[in-house]
Amino acid sequence: VQLQASGGGLVQAGGSLRLSCAASGRSFSRHAMGWFRQAPGREREFVAAVAWTGPSTYYADSVKGRFTISRDSAKNTVYLQMNSLKPEDTAVYYCAARYGGVITDSDDYDYWGQGTLVTVSS
Repeated sequence: VQLQASGGGLVQAGGSLRLSCAASGRSFSRHAMGWFRQAPGREREFVAAVAWTGPSTYYADSVKGRFTISRDSAKNTVYLQMNSLKPEDTAVYYCAARYGGVITDSDDYDYWGQGTLVTVSS
């Protein structure tokens, strides 16, 4: 089972990036997918999550209205569109998957990608 995250980079404040997470190795038809991030010196925190079936999405308050999570079931891929980026969004972003419904606690996720670095300059 592999989760491959990509799309990170350096962007100025106010800019946009789209992260992708491609899942392979098994079917994720009953898995919720989430994005988490970890900034230097801080704990990993929940960013957004989507149920694998149906339209349910969840966001951290800090990114609501700026980030959008979506998934393409046919491609086994989840996306995180990040707009109006702020310097405080700088972190390594990780995608994760868990069997069952959406949960915001990272401890309940079974599979993790390798992380992709997002740096937002002021």
